[in-house]
Amino acid sequence: MIIEAAASIAGVWALRRLAHLAILRGLRAPRLGHAQGPGDHGFGADRVREVHIPGPGGRPLFAWLVLPPAVDDKPLPAVLAMHGWGANAAMMWPAARPLYAAGFAVLLIDARCHGRSGDEAFSSMPRFAEDIAAGLAWLRQQPEIAPDRLALLGHSVGAAAALLHACHHRDVRAVVSVSAFAHPRPLMRRFMAEKRVPYPVLGWYLMRHVQRVIGASFDEIAPISTLGHVQCPVLLVHGRADTVVPVSEAIALSTSSARARLLLVDGDHDLRGALTSHAASLIDFLCSAQAQAASAT
Repeated sequence: MIIEAAASIAGVWALRRLAHLAILRGLRAPRLGHAQGPGDHGFGADRVREVHIPGPGGRPLFAWLVLPPAVDDKPLPAVLAMHGWGANAAMMWPAARPLYAAGFAVLLIDARCHGRSGDEAFSSMPRFAEDIAAGLAWLRQQPEIAPDRLALLGHSVGAAAALLHACHHRDVRAVVSVSAFAHPRPLMRRFMAEKRVPYPVLGWYLMRHVQRVIGASFDEIAPISTLGHVQCPVLLVHGRADTVVPVSEAIALSTSSARARLLLVDGDHDLRGALTSHAASLIDFLCSAQAQAASAT
């Protein structure tokens, strides 16, 4: 009987271990190479630096730092741009040109497990937020950058991570959130439905295990929860034709904080083109947030 019980326990442990490894594989984002570089967007070598930032756990984070000419040798305001799940820093280049033209330095950063940054067993939205914190810490040490004039721009998971960072830190003057979801749970349920994972049988276990793996509950890290604690102005940019994250989630987010402003645009979840066509609105928002913070000090 003891041997049979031990065998049963070992079998259950083995099944759980196999499930854990399968979930880790599922949590790994596809690693795509950089399809474009600075030259593809008109930036000369004298305006862009390739840098390697010390990341969490000693993992290096690859990034491009774009530096516009300084005015009167004054330190520059800067925007850290974080891509979405399975993307990379190169996909955020469309945001760099208008920011550069407006006098903002831009740090385009690869999250861990993405682009040319270091690897991990899995990626997650809290880990994106940790990488944002590492990028901001590095920016504050650069002599060309004004350490008290930093802002964040994130797409999708990168946007949710930017809000998570800003919820717990007071080191940025503004957040531009592009195509953020309101809560991870509906997003994961849509994903599981697409993959035909039966929720009553496997989905509930998958949800619980993912939260154990990433070390945080979905309720704690959901933008609908974190946005209300963000103390700086937030611009929520969302595509009316977004089929990945319904526009209703952006509307729900906008009503959860008096500091949030909603900008609905024509486009889907990607919105790279919209970042260019609506650049004036983004720049006006960032400049206004910078001026508001400066007047308050």
